[in-house]
Parts: sequence; structure tokens; C-alpha cells
Amino acid sequence: MTQNAFVIGVDFGSDSVRSIIVNALNGKEVASSVFYYPRWKAGLYCDAANNQFRQHPLDYIEGIEKTIKDCLARAGADIAKDVKAISVDTTGSTPVAVDDTGTPLALLPEFESNPNAMFVLWKDHTSTNEAAEINDHATKFDTNYLQFVGGIYSSEWFWAKLLHILRVDETVRQQIHSWVEHCDWIPFLLTGGKDITKLKRGVCSAGHKALWAKEFGGLPPNDFFATLDPLLDGFTKNLFNDTYTSSEAAGHLSNEWASRLGLTTNVVVGIGAFDAHMGAVGGQIEPYHLSKVMGTSTCDMLVAPFDEVDGILVKGICGQVPGSVIPGMMGMEAGQSAFGDCYAWFRNLLSWPLQNVLKNSKLADGQTLEALINETTDNMIAELSKQAANFKVDEKAELATDWLNGRRTPDANQLLKGTITGLNLATDAPKFFRAIVEATCFGAKAIVDRFNTEGVPVKGLIGLGGVAKKSPFIMQMMADVMNMPIRIHSSEQTCALGAAMFAATAAGLYEKVEDAMHAMGQGFDAEYHPNEALVPVYAKRYAKYLELGNATSKTPVQSKVAAVN
Repeated sequence: MTQNAFVIGVDFGSDSVRSIIVNALNGKEVASSVFYYPRWKAGLYCDAANNQFRQHPLDYIEGIEKTIKDCLARAGADIAKDVKAISVDTTGSTPVAVDDTGTPLALLPEFESNPNAMFVLWKDHTSTNEAAEINDHATKFDTNYLQFVGGIYSSEWFWAKLLHILRVDETVRQQIHSWVEHCDWIPFLLTGGKDITKLKRGVCSAGHKALWAKEFGGLPPNDFFATLDPLLDGFTKNLFNDTYTSSEAAGHLSNEWASRLGLTTNVVVGIGAFDAHMGAVGGQIEPYHLSKVMGTSTCDMLVAPFDEVDGILVKGICGQVPGSVIPGMMGMEAGQSAFGDCYAWFRNLLSWPLQNVLKNSKLADGQTLEALINETTDNMIAELSKQAANFKVDEKAELATDWLNGRRTPDANQLLKGTITGLNLATDAPKFFRAIVEATCFGAKAIVDRFNTEGVPVKGLIGLGGVAKKSPFIMQMMADVMNMPIRIHSSEQTCALGAAMFAATAAGLYEKVEDAMHAMGQGFDAEYHPNEALVPVYAKRYAKYLELGNATSKTPVQSKVAAVN
């Protein structure tokens, strides 16, 4: 390989899409660009009170075109001819209804403003009833079709969302031909796909969210779905049998997209995957090291050699799928439905008087008031962290659970609500904030405990993403609560970088993704070690967190987890 080999990694997040151009030889970032989804930013097609979060495909299409063209402009005109491949990661499960050409229904004139014809974002929880029905229904079969997704199906996933859309919208039901994950649709779009039967599905999305498993010969049989609801009868015939790893190619850039982006049709387009899975690779994941992608939510990835975890099924996680992270290894996923979102919620709560009182003040002009509001809001979390860090860890202090958006793992339950106890007249904003941060760290520990007690030892922690990079206060507390060191990856864009590594592999620049990870990895720039004096205090507070969670969920605290503490 020469210096003149570049790849593009595209990371579709909850609020924006980011593209980077990377030197495939050494992983050096040449250019980057971010695009915030305009329709999403305006709050269109969403209803937070009813947990409805939908995204229009035009936000994605405009975003990928804008960011890649911007990257090429920043990198210089000569670089386009040396771009070898593009790979993408997305949030998930974020599926959409498509017609037989693979076109999302929202791109058709009659559906352009219909939220049910749009991508159903990962954090959309409108299908909690459907998820509960799937979980009950699965107990009626001799084969446990939920065994590879932790034994509990989530409302955040593929089938629950599909069934909900089919039930609530007759117009979509009449026009839908198939149901496609965001990470699978973007490569199909870039390669000029016009026939849904030709769309290649990644094993990442298929295994973790759609119940695909080689042990079932693919998806569960039609009878499983037809007896769940007749609306699903025969639907699997419009889905898929085969899956592909992200180290494989979906095809080449189409004439249309090569022209739109200013690239050539020689550019390879890789199979897509979820953001945390590619992010774990970008963050140089190691066997048995939990790679924590910490943003609005968390996704926790762990890989292990097949022969070492053969026969082990970890209960209550988001699945274990061969090759979903690194081809040739078992990929295991867990996570928290709200992490950074918990902090953002509290910031927004405190910002209410700024947005509703101060902005109407007559004491300053509108431009000055807007600047003050933005400055205060932007600095709020940093100042709360600074003051919260000064408090002594008190076993009897305010205590919270982190279920402000339900619980992803262990044991998915999106109906759960966040709680806080121990409030008194001395509770101020920093103390309240500290309890929220502590809750997110305790939620993370519950995931580690589940892996350990189910026979998959967590030997180390790797922190990735915005929270990991920006908040020493939260990361130090994470190390103290976990009683384990946590390394922070130096890359600001581990998900996009991971996509770039897979792009280089799909293009044949590297034989396997581990080689790309070794050559293109950026290493670690920080490490937090537990404060031995605080570990026992946090252990006592963690036990109280489990008790509070038990009281909230009305289910027994798991004996195995309790025994660890």
C-alpha cells in the first residue's frame, strides 16, 4: 500500500452524520465534516411524550452527500481519485418500510409527511406492547428463538417496531414490501440498488435485532410470526436468508452517487453495521475487554474467541452474534438506553427558566440574551461536574436509577422509569446531578456483573465517545464504581474510524479487519484508575441502587448479581 490510498468512514448518529477521510496506511484523519439533521433538529415527526422518535430519509441523504463533498473539498481536489472505499455505521435498531425497489416509503409523495413511513429511531419505544407479546409468544415454542438475544426481546428492535407500524397504519401496511435497517439501506442506496431482493443484509443488524441465526437456518420460521399476528404471515419471504460481515463489499459506488459525490465508480462500498460495533473496532477492542461507546446512550461491546464461549448464552443482553464485531469472533452487545441523555435531560430541566423567562427579559437586547442563554447552557454540565466532584462520597446521599428512557440491559424493560430518593431541603443541583451520574455508572456496573456471573469475564474497560473524552469526573467515578481501570481511546471519532477500517478491509487493502485495526488505530491517551478508599463506599451505594431498582421494577434482585456484592 502507498500513501495514496484513502478511505471514507461515515457515522450516522442520533442527531447528526459525520464523515471522515482517512489515510488507509496509518489511520491519520485527513478531513472531517458534520451535518445536523434539519428535520430532526426542528423536532419534526417526533412525539417525546409518547416515546415516538422518527427520522426522515432525506436527513440521511442530504447529510451523507454534504459531509463527503465537504471532506473532499477540505482534503484537496486531487484526493478524490485515490479514495478506495466507503463504509457506514448507523444507530440501531432503526428500520424503515420500503417498497419493492428498496425505496423508503417516506420518499414517495403520498408518504412524505407520514412518520410511520420513516425510519423508526433506535430510542422509539412505541412498540412496548408488541415486544411484550413477542416475549410471551416465544415461550410457546420448543425452540427458543430468543436465545441469542439474551432471552428478552426489546421494543427498540426490528420485529416489535415492524408489528407496531403494521398495526397502526393501514396505508403503510398496504404499500410496504420489506423492512430494512438503516445500516443496510445506506450501502444499498450508494450502490444504486433498485431491487429489494438484491439488498445485502449485515450479520450485525440481522443477528442482534432481527433474530437471524445460523442455528435456525436464518430467520425463525413463518409459523412463529404468523401465530404471533396474522399481519406477519408470509412477511419473512420479503426479507432475507443470507447475511454478510462488514469486512465484505456491498458493491461499488453507482454512477449517480459517484457523480453526486465527485468520486469514481471504482470506490468499494462496504456492508454496514451499527455504530457501536464499528466503534469498538475503531477503539481497538480486545478480547474480554468491554468497549463502552458512551454518547446519548451506551452500547457495550465484547468479543471472545468462539471456542472459549461455546455453549455460553448470556441472559439479558442485546445478543451474541458470530462475526458481528470482528469476523471470526463472537460479538456480544449490551448497553444503557440513556447515558448522556440523562445528563442532557437534567441540563434541559435546569435551563427551563433561561428559555422561558430570561429570553423575555427587557434588561438586555435579544442578541445579548441569546448569547447569555447559550453560554450558560453550554457550560452547565462542566460546572455541575466541577462542583459535584467536591462532595464527599456519602453512603446516605441522594440515590437515583438511570432508567429515564427505560432499561436496555441487563434484562430489557422499556417501561421502567427513572427514580431518585433521599431528597431533602439541602439537595441542590450539583448533588442531584451527582446522583444521576452515579446512577449511570451503577447501570454500567450491572452490565459487567451480568457478564461475569454468566461465565464471560470482563477483564478490562475501554471508553469511547463524547462522554469518555470530555468528562474526567464521570470517567473517574466509573473507575471507582467498577473497581477497574478504564482506558480512553484517543480518537474523537472512533465509530467513523471503525467504519474506515472496515472500508479498507472491504477494499482489500487489508486481509482482515484486525490488520486494519492494528495499522490504523490511534491508541489511548488517558487511563483512570480506581481510588481504593472510595471503592467500598461505592460498593455499599451500588447495593442500595440494586434495592432501589428492585423496588422500582417490582422484580427480585438477581441472586447471582447480589452475591457478587
